[in-house]
Amino acid sequence: MKIKTTKKAPVAKTVVKKAAKCAAKKPCAKVAAKTVKFTVHAEKGKAVYVAGCFNKWNPTAKKMAFKAGVYSATVKLVPGEYQYKFIIDGTWCADPENVNAVPNDQGTFNSVLIVK
Repeated sequence: MKIKTTKKAPVAKTVVKKAAKCAAKKPCAKVAAKTVKFTVHAEKGKAVYVAGCFNKWNPTAKKMAFKAGVYSATVKLVPGEYQYKFIIDGTWCADPENVNAVPNDQGTFNSVLIVK
């Protein structure tokens, strides 16, 4: 008597990836970027920048312009979640007008922006 044998199905491998903390790190499938305006109140004459996961946390990559008591800068971002901070005269600051924040590995908080 012949016994039929079947091949065992290959075992699927599970790949675990770390969750992306920033939409800028995710591959984009031709998603339209939106213009986002960052603003912060600071005294005239300050050196003010915005840094976040969208510019690899470079503290001098995006300088903000002063006009009528407010510093502002625009950045094009695809929909997703972004962490950021302002740098005012070399001091890193969470956005005082944004209640959305998450703790960071420096023991402080990063502001969170969700682009839809």
